[in-house]
Amino acid sequence: MAGGGFSRLPNGTVVVALSVPSPVSEGRTVRILVHAMNRARALTRLRNLGLRAVYLRGNAEPPTPDEITAVLHHPDGLLWRGTPQAAQELWQPIRALLRPTRRYGPPDPPRTLTGLPTTLPGRVAGPRQELRRGPGTDKSAA
Repeated sequence: MAGGGFSRLPNGTVVVALSVPSPVSEGRTVRILVHAMNRARALTRLRNLGLRAVYLRGNAEPPTPDEITAVLHHPDGLLWRGTPQAAQELWQPIRALLRPTRRYGPPDPPRTLTGLPTTLPGRVAGPRQELRRGPGTDKSAA
């Protein structure tokens, strides 16, 4: 953990700021801001998003007033941007950091456990359909 800190607001909530290694690119760190009721809930929100090794030790890098303003004005209360902070880089919602990368090209064919195609031509009665028919339900015997 590179660093982090928190700031308690007058209404009792906290803003937690953490600098963590980027989950997307190697060698880059990101600054994550979380607004929550307390520090434990802020860290739980990050852990629920997949950032498992997130800890807040000490208050070495508390959020700046600009960071607090940014996270309070965002509806999700979760923001990030790369560090070191470039002058033009804006705060982005956490979804932009954790979303899977898009692949271009045709979609993968659907997979099944048996390796068979998902749809078979025509109707084929499976073994369960035969088991459901009890004695006396066969129309050919009547």
